[in-house]
Amino acid sequence: MTVRPNPYLNFRHSARASLEFYHLVFGGTLELSTYGQMPMFEDPAEANKIMHGMLTSEHGLVIMCADVPNGMDFIANSNVSLSGDDGAVLRGWWDALADGAIISEPLTTAPWGDTFGILTDKFGVPWMVNIPGPPQG
Repeated sequence: MTVRPNPYLNFRHSARASLEFYHLVFGGTLELSTYGQMPMFEDPAEANKIMHGMLTSEHGLVIMCADVPNGMDFIANSNVSLSGDDGAVLRGWWDALADGAIISEPLTTAPWGDTFGILTDKFGVPWMVNIPGPPQG
């Protein structure tokens, strides 16, 4: 049995837009459920907000997110780390995420020999990308 962590991102009003953007970046299958589709939720002002969204990419990446209702506390996101040995895929994802992003660390060779970069995308989500360097020794 495989167990893997998946980021679950919280937004106040932009879960749909963020997942649609990530769908363009990562490809795959996008599933969206709104609060209005849930019979127990009664606030019409928030009916179109995303109660649960999930993107599953062809490479096995799963990103989930939701819009936090106005009546609940909003908790800021943590970094999302993308790593692996498929440098072409990771560089392509980096380039796509960089659209409208703030780049903290450009994707370049790091002191430890890997290719590494940090950006905060246009939705305020911080991403770290790490591509292993050549084997040492």
